[in-house]
Amino acid sequence: MTDGPSASAVNGGGAPQPQIDTTVPHSARIWNYWMGGKDNYPIDRAVGDQVIASFPEIVDLARTSRDFLIRVVTHLAEEEGVRQFLDIGTGMPTVSNTHEVAQSIAPESRVVYVDNDPLVLTHARALLVGSPEGATDYIDADLRDPESILRKAAETLDFDEPVALMLLGILGHIPSEDIMPIVNRLLDALPSGSFLAMYDGTDTSDAYNAAMEEGNSQGGLPYHLRSPEEIAARFEGLELLEPGVVPCPLWRPGPIEVGTRRGMDQYGGVARKP
Repeated sequence: MTDGPSASAVNGGGAPQPQIDTTVPHSARIWNYWMGGKDNYPIDRAVGDQVIASFPEIVDLARTSRDFLIRVVTHLAEEEGVRQFLDIGTGMPTVSNTHEVAQSIAPESRVVYVDNDPLVLTHARALLVGSPEGATDYIDADLRDPESILRKAAETLDFDEPVALMLLGILGHIPSEDIMPIVNRLLDALPSGSFLAMYDGTDTSDAYNAAMEEGNSQGGLPYHLRSPEEIAARFEGLELLEPGVVPCPLWRPGPIEVGTRRGMDQYGGVARKP
């Protein structure tokens, strides 16, 4: 169960699982199901349907989170001139993935995806093919091992130039006390002018809280909702871009998105490293 694209960047170790277990629900596959994808199994659909039954808005959360990713990457590439992206917790490839958005604006963009689930790995290697001018790579690593992520990402990314660190819907799988040590270690490796983009699910809805509790009881890696204030605190010491840390649909919505009031129980923001 997850609120974000993938829990599979967080598991019991840095090595991929030896085989795909289709008897246990998997966060990336459930998320794929909610987004209308086909890369999921009956157990994933069953758990996904249980959550939908108690909290139908989860489908809106899934789709508004992808819209958030698109707007964030578009802004960073178009307005901030970012040409490097480190996307941790990739999840199952769907549409408008990070490299597709970035390289449609700047073909020379370099994107590194991080995950460590064998099914995600298989799909990523087959589908996440970038432009010939840039680079798109997938590395198998665990979010709780930032040193491994940085070491492998350095083979594709230049850490002397700004990097956008993307932690979208993944930190809910991490114990509260471990979040900032991980985030700070990753940011410490990036130069001034880099960015942190992040969202996570919030405890702002009784129905959402109950749905997550039910989903967590079905197995897989638990996902913990946090308060908007807890999510905002992760950006401490960085320069938040307007409009700050807000529900994802309210982060720089496009003209046709103005007025959207669904999918509001995920908060996110983007900040620059001084």
